[in-house]
Amino acid sequence: MNQSAPPGTATTNPTLAVLGFRRQLVYHLHFWAFIAVAPLVMVQWQHGNLLLSALLVFFCANAALVLLFLRFRNTYFLKGRLFPLLAVVCAAYSTAINGHAGLYWAYPAAIALFFLLPIKEAIVCNVIFVAVMAVVSFLQFPEADFWRITFSLGLSCLFAMIFAWLVGRLQQELTRLATTDPLTGCLNRSQLADVLNSQIQMRERYERVSSLVLIDLDYFKNINDQWGHLAGDRVLKEMAGRVRKRLRQNDQLFRIGGEEFMVVLPETRQKDAHTLAQQLLTSISARPFLDDIRVTASASIAEVERGETWSVWLNRADQALYEAKARGRNQVVLAPANRQPPVQPEPWQRSPTPLQPVSSGPAASGTPDTP
Repeated sequence: MNQSAPPGTATTNPTLAVLGFRRQLVYHLHFWAFIAVAPLVMVQWQHGNLLLSALLVFFCANAALVLLFLRFRNTYFLKGRLFPLLAVVCAAYSTAINGHAGLYWAYPAAIALFFLLPIKEAIVCNVIFVAVMAVVSFLQFPEADFWRITFSLGLSCLFAMIFAWLVGRLQQELTRLATTDPLTGCLNRSQLADVLNSQIQMRERYERVSSLVLIDLDYFKNINDQWGHLAGDRVLKEMAGRVRKRLRQNDQLFRIGGEEFMVVLPETRQKDAHTLAQQLLTSISARPFLDDIRVTASASIAEVERGETWSVWLNRADQALYEAKARGRNQVVLAPANRQPPVQPEPWQRSPTPLQPVSSGPAASGTPDTP
């Protein structure tokens, strides 16, 4: 577990938000486990249970290390692997020497595993936990108590597993809804900055160049006006499908505006991105949408450069897209190299700069609209 945002820090990234909540859950479970178990070290020491006291010291030390690593290094110490091992050993040994007084601690420990470990690992650990506790109970208690303990502990683990599984599914679904466009299934702006920043880091650290392609449908407002918004939505959905068919598995497709899309192409030079952009425009204009709606699109390409931020990178592509619109649409324009000192304009604020189009298809007639 490694989160870039400390607890309490607001983030607009849904994935980071989920990780932040998970981090807080792990932190509080270990904190309260430490508070609950620490006094027992002295209690068992006073009762002469020196080995159990030593095991509880190890348990508390592990909890303290988890808390310190989360607080100061933003990492999950050993990914929580020591907790189930120490919990099983401490609970089993305490039950063996203390009877029911030690058995009571097995229930919260077993349930906590489903919130500290991945679901599959938690299931395996709890199967072992229940089996060990069943053997200890069989040896320590009467047969009637053995069956009660085994079934009650097993049911507690089952209920905790179902709850943890449902919470995990809910987190996944909420993250999906927050990060994708509901109409087209493309990624939305919530992931844009993180994806572009990751490509910039690959450029800075490993010289792996990436490119992005902006695609904007031409005269899309006319489609809504003439055929209605429902038809316009269907065009957008089909358009996203046509683009997605030509992308690689690691390419990422965003919908960043009403009819504007962005394709992030990892480890792709501008020349190769230009070839792909031409293919995408051809696939869009080659056949009509909904049988009788013909659509063209304009595109721009920008290759990431050293030292620029994601907003500057996107703004260069945005300006090139404006130029493609101004020069007649249905064409591809390459963004020139960024020769100006880095600035921080908002990506949606277009400031047209004269550019030279690298390639063009058949120009569409009419007055340029805003890309």
